[in-house]
Amino acid sequence: MEEAVVLYPTPAIGHVRAMVELGKVILSHQPSLSIHVLIATPPHQADGTAPYITAASSASPGFTFHRLPETTLPPPSSKAAGGHEGPIFEVLHLNNPFIHEALVSISKNSKIQALIMDFFISVAFQVATELNIRPYYLYTNGAGSLASFLYLPTLHNQTTESFKDMDVLLDIPGVPPVPAKDMISPLLDRNQKAYEFFYGCSITMAKSAGIITNTFEALEPRVIKAISDGLCVPDAPTAPLYCIGPLIASTDEKKTGGASGGRMAECLTWLDSQPSKSVVYLCFGSLGLFSKEQLREMALGLERSGQRVLLVEEMKIALPMVELEKGFVSSDEVEKRVRELMKSKEGKVVREQITAMKEAAKAAWGEGGSSHLALAKLVESWKHE
Repeated sequence: MEEAVVLYPTPAIGHVRAMVELGKVILSHQPSLSIHVLIATPPHQADGTAPYITAASSASPGFTFHRLPETTLPPPSSKAAGGHEGPIFEVLHLNNPFIHEALVSISKNSKIQALIMDFFISVAFQVATELNIRPYYLYTNGAGSLASFLYLPTLHNQTTESFKDMDVLLDIPGVPPVPAKDMISPLLDRNQKAYEFFYGCSITMAKSAGIITNTFEALEPRVIKAISDGLCVPDAPTAPLYCIGPLIASTDEKKTGGASGGRMAECLTWLDSQPSKSVVYLCFGSLGLFSKEQLREMALGLERSGQRVLLVEEMKIALPMVELEKGFVSSDEVEKRVRELMKSKEGKVVREQITAMKEAAKAAWGEGGSSHLALAKLVESWKHE
């Protein structure tokens, strides 16, 4: 009987892409494995991942993609999660019977070594344990935000207030103090469904067979050590942490355009024609949602900066943005920060650090590099259980 690993991403293109890239590196390390990917139908833009999955299926012979049946969302309740997270969580919860069915079907011809779920999908943890399949989580972000999720139950038990009502700094192991009101929006109100979902995710992640995070040791050494030392889950054992990153699509795939067809190739052609180190990169994620007014302000600020245009912080590879009421960032602030990044002494330090981290990322995947060793440790653990 062949051995298999089952991957279950959140149905957003960025999450699907990261999960598939993880499958590729697992397969490169252990070619005898078969990789099965379970694809849920998202509540919005149902075919958003279809072109990418079609391309990945033909390019990756060791992969089998399983499209789960579409589910019908119930009417929203008064406690329903706002934003785009709520419907996604509901769909993933309703998919549990389909996940059970898919895992049973795959198990008829394969020994499933692991079910690797997106960190959003805590609800599938129960299905995996019922079937005696080891549950793992892929956390598609870095270790800094992972620390805040793992520490959420501790913060939850320290107060009865919601973060949105607290004018304090939160002390989270491994990261600088965080203003309570700066926690991500789904966590701001503990009485909302979104908070309940994320709280459940943080608990089940800590109980899993392992957490895979899309980072590498040179990028976030302090917080990686804090998590590995158990500081973020002080009252219980911490799941093993595997820093396997960065998970980046291959050059050939990016040139062909992935899920966006020719549009991405055209974008990269434009990028290749620009002077070296002259472009500022802004990344909002595939689920990034902005008001019309905010998009207009960003566009105006970028245009006035005179640059061709990053926003991330900590790790010294980005500059912070000063927000106005309700998180709104003005065009003046965008223009100021872009100019600072590209023309100031502080910006030069940031750009030099970015170059250094680029080289460190390559080294992490080299023979004996931190991500290469973490991947080997993960795959090796399946052989002994």
